[in-house]
Amino acid sequence: MAAKKSSPKTAPAALPRKRDPNAFEVVKSEDTKSQALAKLTTTSSLAAVTLKRYSGAGDEMDVADLLIEMRKAGDEVVAGDMGRVERMLANQAMTLDAIFNDMAQRSGRQDSYKGIEVLMRLALKAQAQARSTAEALALLKNPMPYIKQANMTTGPQQVNNTYAGTPSHSGIQSGAGNSRSEPNKLLEADHGQRLDIGSQAAAGRANQKLETVG
Repeated sequence: MAAKKSSPKTAPAALPRKRDPNAFEVVKSEDTKSQALAKLTTTSSLAAVTLKRYSGAGDEMDVADLLIEMRKAGDEVVAGDMGRVERMLANQAMTLDAIFNDMAQRSGRQDSYKGIEVLMRLALKAQAQARSTAEALALLKNPMPYIKQANMTTGPQQVNNTYAGTPSHSGIQSGAGNSRSEPNKLLEADHGQRLDIGSQAAAGRANQKLETVG
C-alpha cells in the first residue's frame, strides 16, 4: 500500500493589526518620526483627543478621522467662512438657555432657602453665559469697524527740547551786564513803568557777578 504524501503545512495568515482608535497614524515622509510627532503636537492635534473624550462617542470614532474634520473646520475659519462657528455658538446659546430653565425650575421646587439660593445661582450663571454667547454671535455677524486713533491738533505747536545752560535756552545771557529776563523788558515797553519789587537787596555771595535788579 502506497504511503500518502504529506502536504506541507501552510502558516496561518497573519491577522491584520487592530487599529487603535485613540492613536495618531504617522504617515511615512521625509520627516523623522520625532519631527512628524512634533508637527502634530504644535498644530493643536491633541485637541482631537480631548474632544473625543468629552464627546462620548467612544471607540466607534477614530481620533484620526476626528482630526481630519477639525482641520476642515480650521481651514474654513482661515478662509473667512464662519458658518460652522456661528452654528456652534447658536447651539450653545440654546443649550445654556435650557440649563437656565432647568435650574430655575428645580429652584422653584425647593423647600429651603439654601437649596433655592444654590440652584438660582447656577441658573443665573447659565443665563449670563447664554447672553455672552449671543453677544459673541452678534459680534461675528456684525463686526465693529476698527477706527485708528490719530493725534489731532487745532493749531501749531512748538516743542522746545533745549536745556538750561545752552545758548538758545532763554533770554538770559551769560554775560554780567544783562541779567534782566525777557518778560520784564516787555512790561517796560508796553506799560512804560517798572514792576514794584520792593526795596533793593544787596547782591548775595552765591553769585557775585550778578547785580541787583534796578
